[in-house]
Amino acid sequence: MSKVAIVFHSGYGHTTKAAQAVEAGAAAAGAQTELIQISAEGTISDAQWASLAAADAIVFGSPTYMGTVSWQFKKFADASSKQWFTQQWKDKIAAGFTNSATMNGDKLSTLHTLFTLAQQHSMIWVGTGLMPANSKAAQRNDINFVGSFAGLMTQSPSDASPEEGPLPGDLETAKLFGQRIAQVAQRFNQ
Repeated sequence: MSKVAIVFHSGYGHTTKAAQAVEAGAAAAGAQTELIQISAEGTISDAQWASLAAADAIVFGSPTYMGTVSWQFKKFADASSKQWFTQQWKDKIAAGFTNSATMNGDKLSTLHTLFTLAQQHSMIWVGTGLMPANSKAAQRNDINFVGSFAGLMTQSPSDASPEEGPLPGDLETAKLFGQRIAQVAQRFNQ
């Protein structure tokens, strides 16, 4: 059984919903999962750092604020330099996700930041593996309606509560993404 740790920051709760959906998908694929929420101060506990060290896959998540990760996530990323120095996360599976109020909102820039962090740590990146819903018949709640390959992108209207967004199609996309991460981690652990 693979262990998938999902480390994320959420400012308003929407990114938490995406993280929970990724976790549900990974668990449904047979992985042992753990959600690690970065605090409002940008920190995690020593026990949570140990969980990341023990994980087979680490999924990074952050809302997109001003075209990149939140400052809290960036503080966590900078604090991971100790793990970088010893290459503690080398060859672990990595993936990333983000949420913003708009369909684009420069979410790809956030995913690139998460990807770069993973590459600095010599990790192996996993994208969504999902085709986009891009035909005329496509509906907003279709799988991968936002159309991301590099990582999971979800959208929540700026005036939506976490109960209202991300939308069901985005959350289902998140579950499928979590399943894929768990499956890839399992293949690498054989």
